[in-house]
Amino acid sequence: MAQPSEPRASRPVVPTDYGVPADDAGLLPWSHARARLEQAKNFWLCTASPQGRPHAAPLWGAWVEDRLYFDGSPTTRWGRNLAANPFASVHLESGSDVVIVEGRIEAVADVGEALAGRIADSFAARYDGFRPEGRSFLTLVPRVAFAWSRFPDDATRWTFGE
Repeated sequence: MAQPSEPRASRPVVPTDYGVPADDAGLLPWSHARARLEQAKNFWLCTASPQGRPHAAPLWGAWVEDRLYFDGSPTTRWGRNLAANPFASVHLESGSDVVIVEGRIEAVADVGEALAGRIADSFAARYDGFRPEGRSFLTLVPRVAFAWSRFPDDATRWTFGE
Protein backbone atom coordinates (compact mmCIF):
# COMPACT_ATOMS: atom_id res chain seq x y z
CA MET A 1 0.00 0.00 0.00
CA ALA A 2 1.32 3.46 -0.88
CA GLN A 3 2.13 5.95 1.84
CA PRO A 4 -0.88 8.25 2.37
CA SER A 5 -0.59 11.86 1.25
CA GLU A 6 0.90 14.24 3.77
CA PRO A 7 -1.55 15.95 6.11
CA ARG A 8 -1.84 19.75 5.98
CA ALA A 9 0.22 21.58 8.63
CA SER A 10 -0.89 24.72 10.45
CA ARG A 11 -0.80 26.23 13.93
CA PRO A 12 -3.11 24.85 16.62
CA VAL A 13 -5.87 27.15 17.80
CA VAL A 14 -4.92 28.18 21.34
CA PRO A 15 -5.39 31.33 23.42
CA THR A 16 -3.01 34.10 22.28
CA ASP A 17 -1.38 34.34 25.72
CA TYR A 18 0.16 30.87 25.19
CA GLY A 19 2.68 32.48 22.84
CA VAL A 20 2.17 30.23 19.83
CA PRO A 21 3.52 32.12 16.78
CA ALA A 22 0.96 33.47 14.34
CA ASP A 23 3.02 32.55 11.25
CA ASP A 24 4.05 29.16 9.87
CA ALA A 25 7.78 29.59 10.52
CA GLY A 26 9.05 26.70 12.62
CA LEU A 27 6.18 24.27 12.00
CA LEU A 28 7.27 20.67 12.51
CA PRO A 29 7.30 18.40 9.46
CA TRP A 30 4.87 15.49 9.53
CA SER A 31 7.94 13.22 9.35
CA HIS A 32 8.77 14.27 12.96
CA ALA A 33 5.41 13.05 14.30
CA ARG A 34 5.42 9.97 12.05
CA ALA A 35 8.86 8.88 13.29
CA ARG A 36 7.82 9.29 16.94
CA LEU A 37 4.64 7.28 16.32
CA GLU A 38 6.48 4.55 14.41
CA GLN A 39 9.05 4.20 17.22
CA ALA A 40 6.67 4.45 20.19
CA LYS A 41 6.37 1.47 22.49
CA ASN A 42 3.29 2.58 24.43
CA PHE A 43 0.28 4.50 23.22
CA TRP A 44 -2.31 6.08 25.52
CA LEU A 45 -5.83 5.55 24.16
CA CYS A 46 -8.39 8.07 25.40
CA THR A 47 -12.10 7.31 25.03
CA ALA A 48 -15.36 8.50 26.55
CA SER A 49 -18.21 6.46 27.98
CA PRO A 50 -21.78 6.91 26.70
CA GLN A 51 -22.29 9.18 29.72
CA GLY A 52 -19.26 11.27 28.73
CA ARG A 53 -16.87 9.99 31.42
CA PRO A 54 -13.26 10.00 30.18
CA HIS A 55 -11.08 6.91 30.20
CA ALA A 56 -7.37 6.54 29.34
CA ALA A 57 -5.52 3.26 28.94
CA PRO A 58 -2.03 2.35 27.74
CA LEU A 59 -1.85 -0.15 24.90
CA TRP A 60 0.52 -1.78 22.48
CA GLY A 61 0.16 -0.90 18.84
CA ALA A 62 1.90 -0.33 15.54
CA TRP A 63 1.88 2.91 13.55
CA VAL A 64 1.93 1.76 9.92
CA GLU A 65 0.94 3.78 6.84
CA ASP A 66 -0.19 6.67 9.05
CA ARG A 67 -2.64 4.62 11.07
CA LEU A 68 -2.42 3.01 14.48
CA TYR A 69 -3.20 -0.72 14.47
CA PHE A 70 -3.99 -2.47 17.75
CA ASP A 71 -6.22 -5.14 19.19
CA GLY A 72 -7.85 -6.01 22.46
CA SER A 73 -11.00 -7.27 24.04
CA PRO A 74 -14.29 -5.52 23.28
CA THR A 75 -15.21 -6.13 26.93
CA THR A 76 -12.54 -3.75 28.24
CA ARG A 77 -13.70 -0.32 29.38
CA TRP A 78 -12.17 1.28 26.28
CA GLY A 79 -13.69 -1.43 24.06
CA ARG A 80 -17.16 -0.77 25.45
CA ASN A 81 -16.61 2.98 25.12
CA LEU A 82 -15.59 2.62 21.47
CA ALA A 83 -18.65 0.48 20.73
CA ALA A 84 -20.81 3.42 21.85
CA ASN A 85 -18.61 6.23 20.50
CA PRO A 86 -15.88 5.37 17.98
CA PHE A 87 -14.00 8.67 18.32
CA ALA A 88 -10.81 8.65 20.37
CA SER A 89 -7.44 10.26 20.83
CA VAL A 90 -4.07 8.61 21.19
CA HIS A 91 -0.97 10.21 22.62
CA LEU A 92 2.56 9.17 23.44
CA GLU A 93 4.18 9.14 26.85
CA SER A 94 6.29 12.30 26.66
CA GLY A 95 5.00 15.60 27.98
CA SER A 96 7.83 17.53 26.34
CA ASP A 97 8.12 15.88 22.89
CA VAL A 98 4.37 15.63 22.38
CA VAL A 99 2.38 13.79 19.70
CA ILE A 100 -1.43 13.57 19.94
CA VAL A 101 -3.66 12.04 17.25
CA GLU A 102 -7.46 12.28 17.18
CA GLY A 103 -9.72 10.28 14.93
CA ARG A 104 -12.18 7.47 14.47
CA ILE A 105 -11.52 3.88 15.50
CA GLU A 106 -12.58 1.32 12.91
CA ALA A 107 -12.54 -2.47 13.01
CA VAL A 108 -10.77 -4.02 10.03
CA ALA A 109 -11.64 -7.71 9.59
CA ASP A 110 -8.75 -8.42 7.20
CA VAL A 111 -5.90 -5.98 6.55
CA GLY A 112 -4.44 -8.35 3.96
CA GLU A 113 -1.35 -10.50 4.14
CA ALA A 114 1.24 -7.83 3.24
CA LEU A 115 -0.03 -5.21 5.70
CA ALA A 116 -0.53 -7.85 8.42
CA GLY A 117 3.14 -8.77 7.98
CA ARG A 118 4.25 -5.15 8.34
CA ILE A 119 2.10 -4.73 11.45
CA ALA A 120 3.47 -7.95 12.96
CA ASP A 121 7.05 -6.88 12.16
CA SER A 122 6.41 -3.53 13.85
CA PHE A 123 5.05 -5.25 16.97
CA ALA A 124 7.97 -7.71 17.07
CA ALA A 125 10.53 -4.90 16.84
CA ARG A 126 9.26 -3.15 19.97
CA TYR A 127 7.63 -5.90 22.05
CA ASP A 128 10.39 -8.50 22.47
CA GLY A 129 9.42 -10.53 19.42
CA PHE A 130 5.66 -10.60 20.13
CA ARG A 131 3.73 -10.89 16.86
CA PRO A 132 -0.05 -10.57 16.79
CA GLU A 133 -1.77 -13.47 15.08
CA GLY A 134 -4.33 -12.99 12.36
CA ARG A 135 -5.19 -10.08 10.15
CA SER A 136 -7.99 -8.46 12.15
CA PHE A 137 -7.23 -5.17 13.94
CA LEU A 138 -8.72 -2.00 15.25
CA THR A 139 -7.28 1.07 13.58
CA LEU A 140 -7.23 4.75 14.40
CA VAL A 141 -8.03 6.71 11.24
CA PRO A 142 -6.51 10.15 11.93
CA ARG A 143 -8.58 13.32 11.57
CA VAL A 144 -6.21 15.76 13.27
CA ALA A 145 -2.82 15.54 15.02
CA PHE A 146 -0.78 17.86 17.20
CA ALA A 147 2.90 17.89 18.13
CA TRP A 148 5.59 20.05 19.67
CA SER A 149 9.08 19.61 21.02
CA ARG A 150 9.80 23.26 21.93
CA PHE A 151 6.41 24.64 22.97
CA PRO A 152 5.18 27.15 21.94
CA ASP A 153 7.65 27.81 19.10
CA ASP A 154 7.07 24.65 17.05
CA ALA A 155 3.48 23.80 18.06
CA THR A 156 1.97 22.20 14.97
CA ARG A 157 -1.46 20.94 13.95
CA TRP A 158 -2.04 18.60 11.01
CA THR A 159 -5.36 17.89 9.35
CA PHE A 160 -5.95 14.74 7.33
CA GLY A 161 -8.11 14.46 4.25
CA GLU A 162 -9.56 17.96 4.51
